[in-house]
Amino acid sequence: MTSSAGGTPPPFRDPALDPDERARDLMGRLTLEEKASFMVHETPGVARLGIPPYTWWNECLHGVARSGRATVFPQAIGLAATFDPDLIGRIGAAIAAEARAKHAARPVGAAGLYTGLTFWSPNVNIFRDPRWGRGQETYGEDPYLTGRLGAALVRGLQGDDPRRLMAAACAKHYAAGSGPEASRHRFDAAVAETDLRETYLPAFGALAAVGVEAVMCAYNRLNSEPCCASPFLLQTVLRGEFGFRGHVVSDCGALRDFVDGHRTAADDLEAAVQALRAGVNLECGTAYRHLPAAVRQGRVTEAEVDAALQPLLRTLVRLGLFDPAPPPAPPPDVVGCAAHAALAREAAVKSMVLLKHNPGALPLPADLQTLFVTGPCAASVDALLGTYHGLGADMVTVLEGITRRAGPGVRIEYSSGCPLDGPVAIGNIWPASYADATVAVVGLTPDFEGEKGEAFRSGAAGDRTSLELPAIQVELVRRLRARSRRPLVVVVAAGSAVAIPEILELADAVLLAWYPGQEGGNAVADVLFGAANPAGRLPITFYRTLADLPPFEDYRMEGRTYRYYRGEPAFSFGYGLSYTTFGYSDLAAAPAVIPPTGVVEIRVTVANTGPMAGDEVVQLYVVPPDARAGGPNQELKGFQRIHLAAGERRDLRFRLPAAALRRWDAAAGRWTVRPGGYVVRVGGASAGPRAETVLSIGSYETGDKGKKVRVLQLPSSIS
Repeated sequence: MTSSAGGTPPPFRDPALDPDERARDLMGRLTLEEKASFMVHETPGVARLGIPPYTWWNECLHGVARSGRATVFPQAIGLAATFDPDLIGRIGAAIAAEARAKHAARPVGAAGLYTGLTFWSPNVNIFRDPRWGRGQETYGEDPYLTGRLGAALVRGLQGDDPRRLMAAACAKHYAAGSGPEASRHRFDAAVAETDLRETYLPAFGALAAVGVEAVMCAYNRLNSEPCCASPFLLQTVLRGEFGFRGHVVSDCGALRDFVDGHRTAADDLEAAVQALRAGVNLECGTAYRHLPAAVRQGRVTEAEVDAALQPLLRTLVRLGLFDPAPPPAPPPDVVGCAAHAALAREAAVKSMVLLKHNPGALPLPADLQTLFVTGPCAASVDALLGTYHGLGADMVTVLEGITRRAGPGVRIEYSSGCPLDGPVAIGNIWPASYADATVAVVGLTPDFEGEKGEAFRSGAAGDRTSLELPAIQVELVRRLRARSRRPLVVVVAAGSAVAIPEILELADAVLLAWYPGQEGGNAVADVLFGAANPAGRLPITFYRTLADLPPFEDYRMEGRTYRYYRGEPAFSFGYGLSYTTFGYSDLAAAPAVIPPTGVVEIRVTVANTGPMAGDEVVQLYVVPPDARAGGPNQELKGFQRIHLAAGERRDLRFRLPAAALRRWDAAAGRWTVRPGGYVVRVGGASAGPRAETVLSIGSYETGDKGKKVRVLQLPSSIS
């Protein structure tokens, strides 16, 4: 520690001062070379000021990742299926507690990958195409859902103290960075401004609004400009329109892509100048080591370096890394504690999506005598993890979860039945012929879908080339069905949409488990045996075939997602079955006519009309006036996950500002709320039975005496 005259700590070490003031004080003590050293992801520290090395890169997509023992929550796509922001916030707080405990347990000054408190999560890209291997890292295909859940994780991770951060979150990859993986270092995403504004950017705005500490700019170009060299993205939109005050970090090696991939810079020094001028504060890479030379050459000024460094130092101040003593941290035993395991189990249960259910197939009966568990994912830890994962001390596979849940008198037999893929024989499935029920656990693992360089079995640099499961797994289900007329339950592990038409025809029940984390096996067993009622909902559309979609490289939204896909999907966004049934009634919009600046309250009554208590995800969609003229089919504008006892009814209310229905006017270059009639739908999915009403929005009229609102009464129904 360094001291000022008289032995008092320098201002940058004084926790009582404003974080910006502390950051400015430290910056004034640094040489140009030291300033630049803070702007690369491996910061060597400043020994003369008592500042140890620090590595900015850490991950916590669904638990502290790549850093040994930690609670492993369901993969992000599974968390999205919960439609539960409160749950996601609690998970964020649990992750932050474990992160603090692990950080405090390391020796003072220890640095290296995955040791810091700056986490490059969450991924709020839009899962626009099921071929994208990294789509599992996202919260699905809808901008509103992604923004709500991403914001909840950020609040949980960072805490609510404006001067202190439990951990620093990062929204990535900004922007339109959703595949293909193979060409990500040179790809140019051509995106119309309407799609950019209405689909690809809103989630980043939602996270900026709750104070996310960092934003990561993507590898790709956007409309011919590298995202990490885009003043439009980083200054005009992010800082200007979204009001972002944190720091921008490049994806790892993105500045080198200016030279080797995009060919917009001759060398690393030029790439560093372009990124700094565009608004990148921190580089994951080495190009920013050339910033002192760029200053000496007159390519940039030291004042520009200072402006970029200020938010970085403020982040470190808010994390307490310059305090005279380390901030209080949770005890080491919070890592993987029982409370966090219970939270992981709750999340996994809430993520499960029941895709098919023949009456009587589930829950499995209490008097079950013989159960056959099979399938290549039944005993697989890989099928629990997903990408960017930690390691739990007790990873419960589906086989283990079923074995724990079943009573001591239940005879359980197991065989993998077949491998995940390949022309290998199927065998040892004869117990299906006499078992009271068979559970087949099939699907994918992150070896088949994920990030470039990691999903080594994908054949497309981590992306998928087919929606179907490996043929040998379908053949396994076919043979199991041929052996038995008793209940056949199929559990599917996957991080994206799968096309399983034959499995749906053969099985009595199909449960989508995603990559459910360390408690996945217990959660599956809870659902199969009726200890929990499934209520997960699809955060993505399940298409029937890739032939239904535009080319993967096409970033136009037309023909994609529930908002713009005009065909009939296998399963719609928001879909999910339950062991009980729900009814909707008394839907009303009050007032039914509002101006473009107004707010409407949507009221609806939801009833559990079935025999069992359960959760319902009540979803509010709005159909715009131009839905049949190129506009979105409908858009999610609200949701509530509620628990209802059998026979219980509940009145719900949604607050819907007209501004939430705004659309981008490309000709005028601004947002506008279009006048007209909007159909409001409330139900348990984006398709199927739901209640409907009509909301009318008037228009503005400007006269000689200034602007006034003219409300137009519109027809009470829309054909």
